[in-house]
Amino acid sequence: MPIINVSAKSNSIRGSISLPASKSISNRLLIIRALAGHNFEIRNLSTADDTVLMQHLLLKIQQSKNSTKALELDCGNAGTVLRFLTALLAIRPGKWILTGSERMKQRPVGILVESLNQLGAGIQYVNKTGFPPLSIVGKELEGTEISMDGNISSQFVSALILIAPLLEKGLKINLRGSVSSRPYIEMTLGLLNKFGVNAVIDKNKISIPPQTYKDGAITVESDWSSASFWYEIAALSREADIRLENLSKDSLQGDSILPGIFEQLGVKTRFSNNAVQLIKTEKKTGKLIYDFTNHPDLALPVIVTAAALNIQGRFSGLENLRIKESDRLLAMVNELSKLGFKTELNEQFVLTTIPRKGNDDPHNFSKPVQTYADHRMAMAFAPLALVASHLSIDDPEVVAKSYPAFWSDLSSCGFDCKN
Repeated sequence: MPIINVSAKSNSIRGSISLPASKSISNRLLIIRALAGHNFEIRNLSTADDTVLMQHLLLKIQQSKNSTKALELDCGNAGTVLRFLTALLAIRPGKWILTGSERMKQRPVGILVESLNQLGAGIQYVNKTGFPPLSIVGKELEGTEISMDGNISSQFVSALILIAPLLEKGLKINLRGSVSSRPYIEMTLGLLNKFGVNAVIDKNKISIPPQTYKDGAITVESDWSSASFWYEIAALSREADIRLENLSKDSLQGDSILPGIFEQLGVKTRFSNNAVQLIKTEKKTGKLIYDFTNHPDLALPVIVTAAALNIQGRFSGLENLRIKESDRLLAMVNELSKLGFKTELNEQFVLTTIPRKGNDDPHNFSKPVQTYADHRMAMAFAPLALVASHLSIDDPEVVAKSYPAFWSDLSSCGFDCKN
């Protein structure tokens, strides 16, 4: 497997970075465009692998002709693609097989499938109940209301929201209990609103009457999730002055909460002219407590930063990390431990970072960091080059899933990245 060696030429990091477009927004917009039947312009569309795959599969669907044979669509390891297409194909006439990588076949999709089937969809499991591959016969859905647990993947809820305006009688979604990743659901509803679709939201109840998506061009925001790795770099540096272009304080993305978290880790944020400037400060907390229920994609960079800064942290809301591209929670604990950082994970999936004491064993950066085919693992561990004499990371190409230019952007800011 390929390995990249990362080192920091200096502990003073300066530069200007054009972040990738938001993959989350891009994928939702592609689904909206496919459902709307308008070929509206999407400016600054993400070039991430997941979005390129979504475009490719939507084109195959559009070009497909009614056939007695099902069209097979391979979603690879792209969870958003498989989940959103499951809902889209449930209402599109035709026969379809949705499959994916071996890891994808281990990621549960049963709650979404059962919800769609309750509405009248024709979806069956090809092999194992609750998991891809899926056999779908698209048709009109007659159901009008479903109830589901709120602590599931928000992508299940977003998938249903996206098709709701096209259902003959609309859709009411009742979410039971606490809601995970609520900002992603709010992002989906915000995008619907931009295309003229109105939803009524009452606490955990979402009502979307039947209506049509309006036409209109739109520009995709830069990705706040990708910004998190630059916040991590600023926090671990001795000095930092980093400008991140095209980031808005008034964002649809829930991960725009980043500045408040990293202020506690020694990073000051200045907003100006549709960009943010990250400045390293000496003001950092000795103890950090955070619940990632609403912001799971920020867990890796924040927790790795806390461990590297020798901060005692107590982090909850991590359950859904276990069904990401990897078992991201286990992967993070394994790799931090391998590098000599101490953590504890209890049965409630609460993770504690334990500060080192003077006589503790030194960190060991001699073994490559495993990414577990997970893009965020690669990017969250790369900034540790600022505290290590050398750092190796396996499968560096995995970053293409969300941030294809990550390694070249690191190089432009004074890191040495060699395959």
